[in-house]
Amino acid sequence: MKRYLPLALALLAPSALSAQSVQEETFDVWKPQRQMVQHGVQAVLQCNGLFTSNRTIEQVFDQELAYLRQPVGTARGGDYLVDWERKAVAIGTPGGTPVMRAAFREGIGCVILSPDQTFEDIDGLPEVTLPYPEMDPATTPWPNGDLIEDAPRAEGVDWEALQAASDWSFDRESPEQVTLSLLVVHRGEIIHERYAPGVDVTTRTRTWSTAKSIAATLIGILVDRGELALDEPLGLDWGPRSPGDDDPRHEITLRHVLNMSSGLETVDSRGMEYATGSGLAYWAGASSVRGATSRGLIREPGTAWDYENYDTLLGVLAMKRAIGDDQAYLEFPRRELLDRIGMRNTLLSTDRFGDFILSSQVYTNARDLARFGLLYLNGGVWDGERIISEEWIDFSRTPAPSTASRGNQYGGQWWLVPDGRDDVPKDAYSTAGNRGQYVVVVPSHDLVIVRRGLDYGRQGFNRWDLAREVIRAIPESN
Repeated sequence: MKRYLPLALALLAPSALSAQSVQEETFDVWKPQRQMVQHGVQAVLQCNGLFTSNRTIEQVFDQELAYLRQPVGTARGGDYLVDWERKAVAIGTPGGTPVMRAAFREGIGCVILSPDQTFEDIDGLPEVTLPYPEMDPATTPWPNGDLIEDAPRAEGVDWEALQAASDWSFDRESPEQVTLSLLVVHRGEIIHERYAPGVDVTTRTRTWSTAKSIAATLIGILVDRGELALDEPLGLDWGPRSPGDDDPRHEITLRHVLNMSSGLETVDSRGMEYATGSGLAYWAGASSVRGATSRGLIREPGTAWDYENYDTLLGVLAMKRAIGDDQAYLEFPRRELLDRIGMRNTLLSTDRFGDFILSSQVYTNARDLARFGLLYLNGGVWDGERIISEEWIDFSRTPAPSTASRGNQYGGQWWLVPDGRDDVPKDAYSTAGNRGQYVVVVPSHDLVIVRRGLDYGRQGFNRWDLAREVIRAIPESN
């Protein structure tokens, strides 16, 4: 072997090493998958825009699909198909990037199919056909229904300041910030409600990550009953399969995932949001459960904050495991939360396997989100019945320990006022969803603020700035 040593040394000469060191990853090896996922994004957004939101094809392309850099086709047509009878869409044509399809399902909204499925597979997708309570929202007074009765104007409200806050929300300097609706509830009553052209009280749009706060509420109901526990291991079957019981992921608790501090590998950031990770369940027909349970542990649970859709979905999977029956699981949100507080316009979507994608995929309107915020404002009680405990609300509003270095800005699937802000009451807390979906609860002012948007591009609508503007009009509660 010694006689080959000079040759080996020559091969490792500085010139050779320097040539190797300039190699960079300049090619996006995920590009084909990104293109497939983009087709899936359009399929879901276009399907829900048409059949869940009941928007026109022109509205869908102008606003829902403005989020996409290169949507397929235009409102006049293109390489997509809308099957009006089946309430389904197909994006793309055979021969290149896979055609992605989504179909509306009763009680759920649009479900994405896998690339190897067609419209013939629609009947096998999940649906929820649970009858709604026998009441007419149009004749039932707010908040259980939509009847707004004439009442004297609330005392102490600065109406000019409230209108100015509304104008601040709608008249944006950035054309990428598109406010669809603004709703302000003070002392339980709607004192301001405004919609953009083409939108009204019935219009349902996607909540994006505001869904996470709804997921946490459902989980909290089971914790209150003793069927789940914050500080016990999730008890899930982790994959890929590991022998024995020494898998360190068994140390992950419900508190860890709701605090976004599971310690599991990051898959939804660093430019991979629309290539792999939860995006494959959202937009490409993959199993949300398989993806959520397949990440490896890279940090000690509870020590680092990392915003991951799959952390929420692990909590939802623990909820499903606790319920123990697939049909009861599908009906649980309606029976235990939505129907009880009048959220009749809200659809919780699933993947094609029947698992709720409660990290993002919920469609609802502004009033239903106001009801949701009002439940929290009222300490978890609705019509004299307790839905969630005050202890659960306290957990939701308590900063995750792993956010101490980040301004204590996150609790239990709710966002908190960052340490650095002194222009918003510290007791305020908020849901937050992509494209500007916010429910802000301000107990000290007996206030709920709902803002719905279809922002795109860089976005940047600030919910705490909105809260500041509205609070200028609202007196502090005694």
